[in-house]
Amino acid sequence: MENRNNIIPSNFSDEYRSWFVGLKQQIRQSQIKASIKVNTELLKLYWRMGKEISEKRMDSKWGTGFFDKLSQDLKREFPDMSGFSATNIKYMKRFYIFYNQYDIIRQQLVDELESNIFEIPWGHSIYIISKCRTIDEALFYVNQTIDNGWSRAILEHNIDSDLYKRKRNAISNFSNVLPDIQSDLANQILKDPYNFDFLTMTNDYNEKELEKALTDNITNFLLELGKGFAYVGKQIQLEVGGKMFFTDLLFYHLELRCFVVIELKNRYFDPSFLGQLNFYVSAVNHIMKKETDSPTIGLLICKTKNNVVAQYALETTKLPIGISEYELNRLMPENFKSSLPTIEEIENQLKD
Repeated sequence: MENRNNIIPSNFSDEYRSWFVGLKQQIRQSQIKASIKVNTELLKLYWRMGKEISEKRMDSKWGTGFFDKLSQDLKREFPDMSGFSATNIKYMKRFYIFYNQYDIIRQQLVDELESNIFEIPWGHSIYIISKCRTIDEALFYVNQTIDNGWSRAILEHNIDSDLYKRKRNAISNFSNVLPDIQSDLANQILKDPYNFDFLTMTNDYNEKELEKALTDNITNFLLELGKGFAYVGKQIQLEVGGKMFFTDLLFYHLELRCFVVIELKNRYFDPSFLGQLNFYVSAVNHIMKKETDSPTIGLLICKTKNNVVAQYALETTKLPIGISEYELNRLMPENFKSSLPTIEEIENQLKD
């Protein structure tokens, strides 16, 4: 049975042909510019196409067959140019509509749109507008992609792990104890919770085992911490008053130009934890910090916390400290490893 939605109306031919001639001219002009700035000009073309399709309501006017018709005509006119599938043209419309979902867009947002959304690959843009709920969230991922050079896989991982929300949840006293410029950047490096799903731990793991697992997976750990972290070491020795003390983990942040002491706790946050971390931060400032370094930052990562308790606890310290939780979903029974066959057992079974 014939699908009436795909029937082209009688007025389609003349009006469509007139519009299509103008569209061809835009594409030819865009092809010239694209030889200089391929991605930017291509996305601007997609934006203009999405804008015209949306504002003129072409798919409503000419039926659902419009996208297939336009796709076929563009492919015929520009056989060497990809990106004109019906599905991709629908994404062009969605691209424009997504960033125009508010009736009144503040000037700052307009500036960000014009300078940033055309700088990331089209595949990144499709994933962002498909997954994000607001323009602010989308622009967060756009800017992070530009600043950090995220691949498509890293972008997908960060969106799927809800990095936007985790960046906003972290608790710290940076704004109160650090200069404005440094506190803004310091707050940006925090997440809450940190995602440690790249680890496989037993149910009754302790802090030493968590520390070892993170350093054994240092590449994934650095990726989760974010841009700028350089690993210094674990159990770094600090001699104070003739006694030896050891930090859990020590990093140096290349943009903040400071040491970052990370203390791990595999249990609920207790205000007493800050005393230990404060001591380590102070010791690193005295023993390791150079004159050119910024003040050392402490980061307490615990299994869970009460945000009000954590905020109150931070009011008692004048050293820069952040408090976050971590997520760890890949747990297995404590006796699971011992139940696995050894290599020798497997080899013997194969011989038999």
